[in-house]
Amino acid sequence: MKGNTTKRFGARYGRKPRAKFAAIEKIQRSKHKCPYCNNSNVKRVALGIWQCSKCQTKFTGKAYTPV
Repeated sequence: MKGNTTKRFGARYGRKPRAKFAAIEKIQRSKHKCPYCNNSNVKRVALGIWQCSKCQTKFTGKAYTPV
């Protein structure tokens, strides 16, 4: 992702909550390794549900990281 993802909030919510949100979202949207095929193609489908786009395996994990 390019740029700051919290710009969509404008001046709302304060600096600290937006900074925490940006840190969490950066980790969530980064590339993650699949535990089955070891490829970096894992994306989050829903809260705690992750899917590898190469081997099409769905698995559970933490809310913001698959491990």
